[in-house]
Amino acid sequence: MKRTLLISLLISLASTSVNAQAQIKGDHSHSHHEHKAVIISNNQPVPSIDLVVHEDSMKGWNLEIKLDNFEFAPEMASQENEPNKGHAHLYINGKKITRIYGKWYYLGDLPQGRNELKVELTTNSHQGLMYQGSLIGDTEFINVKPK
Repeated sequence: MKRTLLISLLISLASTSVNAQAQIKGDHSHSHHEHKAVIISNNQPVPSIDLVVHEDSMKGWNLEIKLDNFEFAPEMASQENEPNKGHAHLYINGKKITRIYGKWYYLGDLPQGRNELKVELTTNSHQGLMYQGSLIGDTEFINVKPK
């Protein structure tokens, strides 16, 4: 009985370790990243993001990025990480398009149909920020009608 309990405990610990390593590396179904993720602990301020899409009066869309507990730091891109500082990555329909260094971004043409826009917060060294097993980001959808 003790031996069975010990084996079950070891298997459970090994499984937990593998899952934790996969999350740290960003190897999960919600990740677009090639870099490891930085996990935000419960004892530090947790960044949040709200992506708001405004249709431009002439053409395209203006993306507004509302942030809490995070500061854009373009001057520190590709340098050593500082807590809750960095930039964002913009994905359109699952494909990384660009880095975002400020709270507004103009987006021109999009393909006809339903388009998924996702913005994820990253560190200076391009690591996604993760809290409670999820990357910190926001997603919106834009339906582009035929012209």
